[in-house]
Amino acid sequence: MKKILALAVVSLSAVVSFNAAAESKIDAGKAAVAKYNCASCHGADFQTPIDPGYPKLAGQHKDYLKHAMVAYKRGNQVSNGRSNAIMGPLSKQLSGQDIENIATYLHSLPTTLVLRK
Repeated sequence: MKKILALAVVSLSAVVSFNAAAESKIDAGKAAVAKYNCASCHGADFQTPIDPGYPKLAGQHKDYLKHAMVAYKRGNQVSNGRSNAIMGPLSKQLSGQDIENIATYLHSLPTTLVLRK
C-alpha cells in the first residue's frame, strides 16, 4: 500500500511540475510575441491576419510553428529553409527557447482552425 501511495505522490508531483513548466512557456511565449510585435501582421487574436496570405497562428500545431520559425531563421540558402522579407530578419533574433515558448503560447490559444477529412 505504501508503494502505491508513494507512486501516486510521485505521479502527481510530475503532473504538477509539467503543468507549471507549460504555464511558464506560455507566459514567456506571450511576452515574446508582444516583444516582437507578431500581432501587427497576424492579428491581435492571431486568427485575423492583416493580409489573407499571412497564416492564422492561434491553435496551430506546436511542431508546425516551431518548424516554420526555424525554417525562416535558416533562410532559403539551405535545404528546408524559407524566405520572407519580414519573417527572415525577425526569426534570426529568436533563440531556440524563444521559438519553443512562442510555439507553446500560440498553440494554446483558442482557434477556428479545423481538420478537414
